[in-house]
Amino acid sequence: MGSGKEKLPRVIAVTSGKGGVGKTNLVGNMAVALTRAGNRVVIIDADVGLANIDIIFNLRPDYNIKHVISAEKTLNQVMVTSDHGVKILPGGSGFANFTQLNEGEKLTLLSEFETLADQADIILVDTGAGISSNVLYFNSACDECLVIATKEPTSITDAYAMMKVMSQEYGTRYFKLVVNMVETPEEAKRVYASLSGALDKFLGNVVLEYTGFIPFDRQLQRSVQKRSLIMDNAPDSPAAKAIKNISSKLETAPERPHSSGNLTFFMNRVFQAVK
Repeated sequence: MGSGKEKLPRVIAVTSGKGGVGKTNLVGNMAVALTRAGNRVVIIDADVGLANIDIIFNLRPDYNIKHVISAEKTLNQVMVTSDHGVKILPGGSGFANFTQLNEGEKLTLLSEFETLADQADIILVDTGAGISSNVLYFNSACDECLVIATKEPTSITDAYAMMKVMSQEYGTRYFKLVVNMVETPEEAKRVYASLSGALDKFLGNVVLEYTGFIPFDRQLQRSVQKRSLIMDNAPDSPAAKAIKNISSKLETAPERPHSSGNLTFFMNRVFQAVK
């Protein structure tokens, strides 16, 4: 259950090696499941290429992170809230120029992000797909990194490539895996076994934790096509139940020791990664 203010929010990156694996839709549905379980949830849309988390919530934000960086708006003025009570920070292309921020802009962002600490139990950072530097900055700065893959060979090799780069360049050693769009639990376990085996063989010190799978579900496909959420349309469907299960695993998992912190730590880690 959601906790009081004494506990700092968990900051979880949700990422994938390639696009088209259902990542953003999963972020939206997990946020709703976590909110219904009593958590205060904020989504940070850090997907520079396809900033579209607001679309599946049917929201049309007027502002984004750019307005915070320029000190025109505060974080609270930029955030939008869904009918479920999920808060969303629209980022998108505003996160594209992180490398060019001056010290004043960094300080503005740091102090703004600090205000989020009192408003969230869990922060989901939708970081985009692939190994562009922006994706890697955010993935490495979060307390935890949840990788979404499917059984497609390219999805598996791209997920491996991303974890390899993150472990070698940023020292990230722990990842969680969710396998999307599979027919059976065995199929998901095979994807996990092949990724985990490759990490053990070639990287040695990287731990991949299996967090669950989402079955192929026509109702989920329909929700995606309608740009809506299966937690609203078909909360008792197999996919919705699986998402609920994954969300509660994330919520109850022991926290990693390196989550030293609050959101200024998170943003500081982003800036360090940028350097």
